[in-house]
Formats: sequence, structure tokens, C-alpha cells
Amino acid sequence: MLLNITDPAIMFSGISLLFLAYTNRYLALSSVIRTLNNELKKDDGKNRIDQIRNLHFRIILIKYMQVFGVLSFMFCVIAMLTLFWEKQLIGEVLFIVSLVAMVLSLILSLIEILMSGQSLKIELDRTNVRDMWDK
Repeated sequence: MLLNITDPAIMFSGISLLFLAYTNRYLALSSVIRTLNNELKKDDGKNRIDQIRNLHFRIILIKYMQVFGVLSFMFCVIAMLTLFWEKQLIGEVLFIVSLVAMVLSLILSLIEILMSGQSLKIELDRTNVRDMWDK
């Protein structure tokens, strides 16, 4: 199968949308962390500290999601350039590397989404709302 120069370009719109989503998640989490950190000065409960730890780890995941997204974008562009220069094999390899980087970014995104449930669980434990459902 021959890879055409326009084939890697298909990923551009998807990568751009992922960056937007990742950035929005990052901004939302950083806002929550700032709020919790301010509340921690008033009440340094274990619950708040657990929430901040969870959110901090999620921020780290988002950072690596963005890193792999950028790498995917870069390898995609380089693949297009090598295809333009008629280096078919190198272009195909670079495009595969781009796809692998995107998959890694998406896996990290899935982990972060699953962790968001843990963050909500910590908050519900603080307010004892979960105890009401267990009865």
C-alpha cells in the first residue's frame, strides 16, 4: 500500500480538537486545585489533601497527554514532508510512529477520565452523600 501525502493530513483536525479538549480539562482542574488549596488554609482536612493529590496526578497525566499529542502532530508533519520528498518507506514509518503517539495520548486520556470518578468519590466521602445511598 502506498501512503499518499494527503493521508497524514487527515489527522490534523482530530489532533487540534484533542488539544482543545486537553487544554480545557487542564484549565478546569487547575481552577479546582486553586480553590481547594485556598480552602485548605481554612480547613486542612485529609479529604482536601486527598483531592489535591488526585487532581495533581491528573494534571501530570494531562501534561503527558499533550506531549504525546504534540509528538503525534510533529511526526505527522515530518511524514508528510518525507512523502513529499518521495521517501515512501520513511514516510510510512513516521506516520506509524505518529499513530502510536496518538494512541498513547488517548490511553492517558482514558486513564485521566477514569480517575475523574475517583476525584468525585473523594468529594462525596467528605459530604457523606455516599453513605445515604448505601442505606
